[in-house]
Amino acid sequence: MERIERDFFARDEEDQQAFLSQTWCNQCMEADLGMVEPVEYELDGVVYVEGKCSKCGDVMVTEIADDSTDGDWGDGDDE
Repeated sequence: MERIERDFFARDEEDQQAFLSQTWCNQCMEADLGMVEPVEYELDGVVYVEGKCSKCGDVMVTEIADDSTDGDWGDGDDE
């Protein structure tokens, strides 16, 4: 379970803005409040962006879906 640091700012501007604006804060219980101080990392093969809620400052984490598996639910019904 090694955390591998990644460069969030290497992403294109459009992706950065989407990750920073499309958020959910568990403390405020509100969507799309925004995220500041983003840090991107990989843990166990999953990529995350972690930052602070723009409203309350609580830590929020977003899991980034892998485009190659996005939409594949692995329910075992595929033949």
